[in-house]
Amino acid sequence: PAAPQRVQDIVRRVEEDIVFRAYHPRERLIEDELMQRFDAKRHAVRQALAELERGGFVQRKPNSGAQVRALGAKETTELYAVREILETSCARLIPLPVKASLLAPIEKIQREHAAAVKSNDVRAVFRANLAFHAAVFQLCDNSALVEAIAEFARRTHPVRLATLVTEQYLEQARGEHEEILHALREGDRARLVAVSARHLKPARAAYLRT
Repeated sequence: PAAPQRVQDIVRRVEEDIVFRAYHPRERLIEDELMQRFDAKRHAVRQALAELERGGFVQRKPNSGAQVRALGAKETTELYAVREILETSCARLIPLPVKASLLAPIEKIQREHAAAVKSNDVRAVFRANLAFHAAVFQLCDNSALVEAIAEFARRTHPVRLATLVTEQYLEQARGEHEEILHALREGDRARLVAVSARHLKPARAAYLRT
């Protein structure tokens, strides 16, 4: 088997390409092209494609290889409904208020997110956004719930481009992150749950409009 880090590097870079539409829905992912691009062996590329399939980015069909998965309206709606259940449940479990020492690394990530928004670096925004929410979810101290949240978030990554590229959404997301931090700091459970649900809606709505 290929080195895990090598496979993960391929997975991460292809994921980002799908999110930012370097690869389009239903576009085929050719093994030989990926091997050349990443200077990788075939077994490493196949392992990466298998992981991308498990994550919901890719689907593989007999005799047609791998292609970028296209999400329909019904599937998108269902996935976001599950995400809202999971993420608001997490918000209800986090012990409040959160200690300053636990908030400090999350605040640091948010400063990086805000800087990426200001410079309109959407790839950096995407990565910082993932890191911010992962750190917040860890506060609930329920590893099974955190794992479920991460899985369903990955499955909706292709939805996010519709909003990631708009200045209005980037600024709205930055503001909602600040709201989350305020609620964690002040122990405002109702606000934390409400903003956790509201934060999911723009990406879903924009994708369904397209």
